[in-house]
Amino acid sequence: QVQLVESGGGLVQAGGSLRLSCKASGTISVIVSMGWYRQSPGKQRELVATITSGGSTNYADSVKGRFTISRDNAKSTVYLQMNSLKPEDTAVFYCNADIKEYYWSSTRTYWGQGTQVTVSS
Repeated sequence: QVQLVESGGGLVQAGGSLRLSCKASGTISVIVSMGWYRQSPGKQRELVATITSGGSTNYADSVKGRFTISRDNAKSTVYLQMNSLKPEDTAVFYCNADIKEYYWSSTRTYWGQGTQVTVSS
């Protein structure tokens, strides 16, 4: 079984920074991609950023130039450095990973439990 455990959320003032981490553990053969999504009250979960095993990244337009996603393949960990935070960034941030547990397995999507990020004005 695969688990994703997030850390690094919290309360920060507008203009501040936070760094989220997410570590994958369990039976893992290949981590195809990892990413971050967020969900605000009353809104659908939305993509924030993703990164492939080869390092290709994709960002939501709303975070481009402010957030940076990175990963440490040796540690099966993905990071999200968030700078110039705005009150509208307030949300529960979820880690996401597409993983093959065995080399012959199909790719499955896993989610973390979520970590709260609150940006005060």
